[in-house]
Amino acid sequence: MNCKHFGSCGSCGLYDLGYEAQLKQKELRVSKLLAPFYEGSLEVFDSPTEHYRARSEFRIWHEGDRCDYAMGSIEKKGAINIEECPKVIEPIEKRMWALLEKINASQEVLKKKLFAVEFLATTTDECLITMLYHRKLDDVWSSEAKVLEEALNCKIMGRSRKQKVILSDEFVTEKLAIDDKVFTYVQYESGFTQPNPVVNVKMIEWAITQAKTVGYGDFLESYCGLGNFTLPLSHYFNKVLATEISKNSIYAALENCGLNVVSNITFARLASEEMTEALNGVREFTRLKGIDLKSYNFSTVLVDPPRAGLDKGTIELISNIENIIYISCNPDTLARDLETLTDTHTVVEAAMYDQFPHTEHVESGVFLKKTVSNHPSICL
Repeated sequence: MNCKHFGSCGSCGLYDLGYEAQLKQKELRVSKLLAPFYEGSLEVFDSPTEHYRARSEFRIWHEGDRCDYAMGSIEKKGAINIEECPKVIEPIEKRMWALLEKINASQEVLKKKLFAVEFLATTTDECLITMLYHRKLDDVWSSEAKVLEEALNCKIMGRSRKQKVILSDEFVTEKLAIDDKVFTYVQYESGFTQPNPVVNVKMIEWAITQAKTVGYGDFLESYCGLGNFTLPLSHYFNKVLATEISKNSIYAALENCGLNVVSNITFARLASEEMTEALNGVREFTRLKGIDLKSYNFSTVLVDPPRAGLDKGTIELISNIENIIYISCNPDTLARDLETLTDTHTVVEAAMYDQFPHTEHVESGVFLKKTVSNHPSICL
């Protein structure tokens, strides 16, 4: 990818390396961190080098009567105006500049106190644009934004303090071909979504490959989000219990379950620590009313925690489960957690996924199997 803002825009820090060199640098970093726990080769999943990001946010910089997109500078001192951003997927790219042109051509209604624009798009050409303001939005704004929505063939929302204006929908619908099946995901504006659809499919298919080697029991997932991994992996287990703290994500996950006609998943709104307390019988939750935790026979667990990694209680809990699929957005905390997990388990497969080309960020995954086991699965 070539971009005229390399070296000044803080969004891409590895601008001075070719993509293959970037990928090798990340592979060496992850391999070094995993070396104390894994002797096999690291499977590397690359990314398209441009038009790969399906979710982006841009500041709006006002200069006189004109608005421009802006990003933080690479020196972390203020922001720079940008004239291109080749990392966004094409459904965003073809609309973002037309949007800016129409904002600048408008009167004050669309541009007044506009401070940021967020884009959420799909590989099927749906695009949701959220315009963020430091002022209350009225019917005049809604009327002009509706014209804009129709002109750009997209969905537009407005947000300001304690206000959300939905003109048509607050979601997009993504369809991903995964392991010879097509899965439908409703993705809401306020919920977490994987930013790189191509690499996301590779991550899910890698997890499916590991799940297929198990072939029995029930499946437990923590940090399930909108069901990104849950739905495809549910086909390889008897029953699934998936937990997530975000109420909006749980709502989306339930909706996605219906859209994909999946009936063996139970979703529960619990933080990872709460899930541990519930499954260990330490505490009862009204949110689990009607769910018989003792009926589950977990053979496999998938965790996909935030950058901070797993808490101690969750590590202790999953250490009792035969198979662990650990997806990580921070290889440093993954390595830290493996220091404990490898007391009971062995890393049998490891992978790296380049979700964020041209940056230092890297995702990784490991599949662990219990080293010594007297039972085919764990009843909790």
